[in-house]
Amino acid sequence: LSWAPRPGLPPDTAAALLASGPDGEMLWLDVTHRPGQAPWVRLMGRYLLPPCKQRWHTCATFLPQEGLLVCGDRRGSLLLFPCSSSSGRAAESTSIVNGGTDPIVEDSSNELEPSCLLHKGALPLESPLSVLFGLHGKTGVTSVTIHRGYIYSTGRDGVYRQLRLWDRQLEVLQKHRPCKGLQWIEELHFTSDGDLLVLGFHADNFVVWSSRTGENIHCIPCGGGHRSWSYCSSPLAEVFAFIKSGDVMLYQREAQPCEQQVLLASLHGREITCVRRLGAVEVPGRATLNVFVTGSEDTTTCVLVLSENSRTAVPLARLSDHISSVRTLAFAMGPGDEGFGDEGLSALLFSAGGRAQIECYRLLCTGDIASESAVACQVIHVASHRLDKHWEKKKNRHKLVKMDPETRYMSLSVVPGTSTKQLPTPWKFLAAACSDGSVRIFGLLEAAQKLVLVAESFHHQRCVLKVEAFLHTWAGGERHLLCSAATDGSIAFWDITGPITDATDALHQGEGEMQPLGECCCPAAPLLPLSKESIALLTQPVYPALDTPLVTIMAHSCGVNSLHIRETPEGRYLVASGSDDGSIHVCLLEVALGRGEAVAETCLQVLERVSRPCAHAAHVTGIRVLRPDLLLSASVDQRLTLWKRSPGELVPLSTTFFHVPDLAELDCWEGGEAGGELQYYCVLCGQGLEMLCGTASSTPPPQEAPQ
Repeated sequence: LSWAPRPGLPPDTAAALLASGPDGEMLWLDVTHRPGQAPWVRLMGRYLLPPCKQRWHTCATFLPQEGLLVCGDRRGSLLLFPCSSSSGRAAESTSIVNGGTDPIVEDSSNELEPSCLLHKGALPLESPLSVLFGLHGKTGVTSVTIHRGYIYSTGRDGVYRQLRLWDRQLEVLQKHRPCKGLQWIEELHFTSDGDLLVLGFHADNFVVWSSRTGENIHCIPCGGGHRSWSYCSSPLAEVFAFIKSGDVMLYQREAQPCEQQVLLASLHGREITCVRRLGAVEVPGRATLNVFVTGSEDTTTCVLVLSENSRTAVPLARLSDHISSVRTLAFAMGPGDEGFGDEGLSALLFSAGGRAQIECYRLLCTGDIASESAVACQVIHVASHRLDKHWEKKKNRHKLVKMDPETRYMSLSVVPGTSTKQLPTPWKFLAAACSDGSVRIFGLLEAAQKLVLVAESFHHQRCVLKVEAFLHTWAGGERHLLCSAATDGSIAFWDITGPITDATDALHQGEGEMQPLGECCCPAAPLLPLSKESIALLTQPVYPALDTPLVTIMAHSCGVNSLHIRETPEGRYLVASGSDDGSIHVCLLEVALGRGEAVAETCLQVLERVSRPCAHAAHVTGIRVLRPDLLLSASVDQRLTLWKRSPGELVPLSTTFFHVPDLAELDCWEGGEAGGELQYYCVLCGQGLEMLCGTASSTPPPQEAPQ
């Protein structure tokens, strides 16, 4: 049994009672109570729950505008039922029960109550319109809530999910994990001041967790979650009642003034490892608002807005799908989703890090004057990928040795020019630098919500720190090129056009359906008996390998921590890199097409190389080519230096000290050019976040000490 507020009826006198019975049948009963009269029960609908071992519902709520009913069951599934036309059929069936068409009269005799259940066969048994089977695992759904047009569900799997209704189907937008150890989430409370309270049980304590402050507001020892309980809060007091050992216990706390004042709220709990600028949002009556995405060692990704006038960072959304640290971010800009419109910023966000995990989201940011940040951000989880996912499905895996369980993704880069819209299912490609010495290419099927591994190569034989993809076009076609840098100071250049073309052809031949190219290399049923060791070897995933690199350059004496590529007006490419030894290296490349028998081969020629040893006193962790003659570098020595690129040398133009210790990454964008000066912005992350604005003249100053 469960109660749900009945839309359109006063909550103090009427409610909906949902009852689960044998064979997965669920009844919807309207219960009306008035003083001095017995409750009046009216059968409104019958619904069929999907088959499972424990076939009963646990919670439900109505969508009044759509005429739908959302409920969760003991198996952890979310179900969507129609309920708009049930009222008419209910009235008709109850009239037949009374033997006529006269209106039903409410009286204290309550004779209708048994008769409507005895003749429930007059109502059809409705099947669900949409089923998300096992969404919250096998422990069940605990609550379903509607807030601002979105559906929120909680479960005993330690997460709560945000969903939307799209074309009468339930669609999961994202999931949130409030805090470590809170595995039993019961309810969500949305406060009037915009805070979200998560109610649940941690061990034998009842916990109220605030999503705004990221901390527990209450922790009450009650014995655990297997008991009846109720919680109510108001501006004056908070009350928690529960049953323990047969006794009714009451916990009450009066509202107290907060003595703690937060001077500056933190964006993350640990070091910020990566930052990317999504773009700018124009809001009427407000200055330009810049939207950024940051990743941290605390395993979360934060979407935030930063205003130049207020100089404050306001988080818009926090993503907590990673199980380890977030090391790198990448964007694929594009038009908005079909259901959102074309206004605002729309992009695919890729985040990756520890445990060889990649997550993909669709972001949409639009102006919202009513909100505190003046920007509204909608996040939709698209796909995820883990290299060891196949390992978790293996039988007898305790007898095998897991290969490199600590693989980390160090860098991501979206391959430009690969949005194949002419195919039944358009997709994009992603390059990843891995700590196990490999360079991997992934393909994203957004419509199918799949992220598949397309190709890989272990050419570097050591940790790959950076990757950068770029597109070379000419009158006869295009080439997809990739640059990768490793811990030995080498920079390799690849032609990845072949693997991308092969994957695209495989998708086209499969009419939009494609499995990972390296699912396994053995048949489903071997013709000859094989040993256990042979079967374990044959069932390991094997993926197509990349070709050998076109060119490899030894640019530094140790690891390459920063890498950036920019195309020049002449169609050449400037490749700038920074190293652990504090040096900066810049090379100029030209792409030429050789004369092959069938297909023209790609050739790379290094036209110019410039190296600046000891450009910084510590690791160079950020570098950007602003213009073909201007470079910007940042280092752990907390210096931001602007360089003039001249033939055969790099000349420092200016140096600025920033305040972020342990710099992890740098991102830059141009603000315009006026009076022969280039205005640029940069954001730096590490033990904090800082945004700077600078100008650069097109002519170098006289030779003197850096300013």
